[in-house]
Amino acid sequence: MRRVRPGAAASRGGLTSVVTGDGCAAPKDLPRLWHVTLSVSGAQAPLKEVRRGLEQLAHDHPFLLTSRYAGDHAEIRYWEEARDLHDAAAVALRLWGEHRQSAQLPPWEIVGLEVVDRETYHQRLAEGYGAPPATPVGVHPF
Repeated sequence: MRRVRPGAAASRGGLTSVVTGDGCAAPKDLPRLWHVTLSVSGAQAPLKEVRRGLEQLAHDHPFLLTSRYAGDHAEIRYWEEARDLHDAAAVALRLWGEHRQSAQLPPWEIVGLEVVDRETYHQRLAEGYGAPPATPVGVHPF
């Protein structure tokens, strides 16, 4: 005889369908996509070195969509997967500093950060507001 916990139906390998009520919601700790725009600036640096550093950053951080740069500032746009805005922002705020050595980035400081959820990003685009989608993808001068 096969024992089954009380209230559960015996199964012979088939799938059991569970009906969820209107009160069921997705767990809040599941990761979501966040669109991040990180702005950095500082003392003038050679354009070739800035470009090479941003290209290395894109290689090290595979979700990087696009970077725009000049000799004294840059903007990095990418998608981050995180549980909430706080986590996405924390990762973004560490990005430049953590990769400064490995990518040989200029010693610039973060001067701007925007983190919006996927729905807000797409809503802004649909309404004609916000930065256009990151195309072409890659590292480009301003």
